[in-house]
Amino acid sequence: MLLISQTALELGFLYALVAMALFLSYRILDIADLTTDGCFVLGAAVSVTAAVAGHPVAALLCAMAAGACAGFVTAFLQTRLGVPSILAGIVTNTGLYTINLMAMGWSSNKSLLGKATIFTMLKDTGFGGDWYELILAAGVTVTAGALLYWFLGTRLGLSIRATGDNRDMVRASSVNTTFTITLGLCIANALTALSGAMVGQYQKTVDINSGTGIVVIGLACLIIGETVLGRRSVLKGIIAVVVGSVIYRFIYAIVFYTKIVPVDFLKLITALVVAAAIAAPTVKKHLAFQRQKAAGRREEATGDA
Repeated sequence: MLLISQTALELGFLYALVAMALFLSYRILDIADLTTDGCFVLGAAVSVTAAVAGHPVAALLCAMAAGACAGFVTAFLQTRLGVPSILAGIVTNTGLYTINLMAMGWSSNKSLLGKATIFTMLKDTGFGGDWYELILAAGVTVTAGALLYWFLGTRLGLSIRATGDNRDMVRASSVNTTFTITLGLCIANALTALSGAMVGQYQKTVDINSGTGIVVIGLACLIIGETVLGRRSVLKGIIAVVVGSVIYRFIYAIVFYTKIVPVDFLKLITALVVAAAIAAPTVKKHLAFQRQKAAGRREEATGDA
């Protein structure tokens, strides 16, 4: 059970980077970026390929650069060519399938067995004992979260946040929204690719279909975290995505271990939870409106009587 809990924590921190990316694109910029699935695989493919070549540390930087390029393409389609944000993400995600195959040497999977990774490098130092993987995963995620929090507090970061709140107002303030959207999507996809890069080296393999459903899982982590901690500030939002990711992985581990629900049903359940959570505010408004109407009818009936 300890091993299961440890693995859940490790994966929770690794996949929290995807939820952090969605926090930036979906919550801050108010853009539904569907590049996530393909970008996750892109990061893993570049990372594993570079690690096979003997550069596991540089592999993370290369993966982030590749992810930023994917974000730039999505932003370019959206801001320069007038493609709706959802379609721009779908187009980029579709094109990334071929790019990912190229990154893996035209193979549908690639293995790191017997090769050095950032995890084995830390293990060889003796630091952290049996918890070296968790320490590295948590260290990278916490560092990324701290840097994102710092960046969003800078003048440029505040411009990105303002762009998500009200683009027209930002344009009237002589801020280039094309630049802020592009930069925001580049950073978000770099975080997604970093997650894929870490997971690829953690699992020592990458598969062309390993990113399927990642965007839904990331949204589930985001929503779970916000339900637990709320989203009143940027700092609380960043902490929430990490907490939500860890909780999601613990739920996954419990389901897998106890078999209360067949594991094959977990993504369906995740999709339903995400749909329900996103629809909740609209449902609440509708129910409140119906209650007001009912109260108005009762008052009219009482007055007539």
